[in-house]
Amino acid sequence: MKPNNTQIEILVLFNSENGSTYRMAQAIARGINSYPGAKAILKQVPRIMALKDEQTKSFAAVPYATINELPLYDGIAFGSAVHFGNMTADMRYFLDQSVTIWTQRKLEGVPATVFMSAGSGAGREGAILSFWNTLAVHGMLIVPVGINGTSEIDQSVPQGNTVFGASSLTGNKMSPRPSEGELQIAKLQGYALAKAAKGHRLTSEATAEIVPALQENQIEAKLKALNIELPEAPAPVGNYKPYRISGNQVFINQVALINGKIAHPGIIGTDVSQEQAKEATRQTMLNVLSVLKQATGGDLNRVRQAVQLTGFFNTAAGYANHAVLMNEASNLLVEIMGESGMHTRGTVGASSLPLNSAVEIQAIFELND
Repeated sequence: MKPNNTQIEILVLFNSENGSTYRMAQAIARGINSYPGAKAILKQVPRIMALKDEQTKSFAAVPYATINELPLYDGIAFGSAVHFGNMTADMRYFLDQSVTIWTQRKLEGVPATVFMSAGSGAGREGAILSFWNTLAVHGMLIVPVGINGTSEIDQSVPQGNTVFGASSLTGNKMSPRPSEGELQIAKLQGYALAKAAKGHRLTSEATAEIVPALQENQIEAKLKALNIELPEAPAPVGNYKPYRISGNQVFINQVALINGKIAHPGIIGTDVSQEQAKEATRQTMLNVLSVLKQATGGDLNRVRQAVQLTGFFNTAAGYANHAVLMNEASNLLVEIMGESGMHTRGTVGASSLPLNSAVEIQAIFELND
């Protein structure tokens, strides 16, 4: 499965009643196994109702799959009999349980292919396309068989294959079914799926290396571009921590300290002008970011988003421009962090603040898992 960096594992998931779909699945698996570094894993979908004499079937020993294991594979081949131009009820019921996987986008980009046993052949292309609808909603990379191998098989024997995927005319008794030609196309389809899965694995691994490198120091680069240098994180002046991480959230409180002293101390509107209060607010927000950097081990890219800012302002009764002052902090945060810096906000007037600071900011951030 995916944790193995040298081998790709591909699930061949089938639902068979009389064994024809199982034989097609085996041919798909042979094609997968013929690709260097690929391994096929054969599994059945659980049944809504047990088959009569199921233990006598050729596929009785094949284990059942669970819906939650689908994202573990590098690719998936889906196989079913054709029922009225659609997949079987067992397969449909199984895939209907994949809602959580879909909402979590766990199958996006994973290569997938479809093969079927078609009885008379009626509706086989529509059945494969009905499969494709579900796979497309999951964002899977659909691998058709095209005309691969069709010129090499016996054209004197009716063949059930389509450009969408291999299928078998199991109702045609002119030759054993699945026919040798149908099995050959299925084998080629399995090989094509393995090839696509290998490409997807290589691309995913390359992306996993490139994306972090592109994101590395992204916020630091933004700070440099804005000519902003974060101050040294202020040390606590009492029996408390500068930050606390709970779950994946960081809680921080800071005042307008700079070099151990309060910037523009006093009451806003009396001792401190509005412009000085704005400078104190900006300094307080820079202190918050310095502590946040400390909380993330020096990597601000670990921050998923800002959640909440609450500004406390040392003001006289009747002061009404709290929001104007708090805009300094909000605008600075969004300027540095972009959309992830958007936050909810509160502003409060206070008759006094610690150390006679004009400003105090309480901040909550969410970290990446």
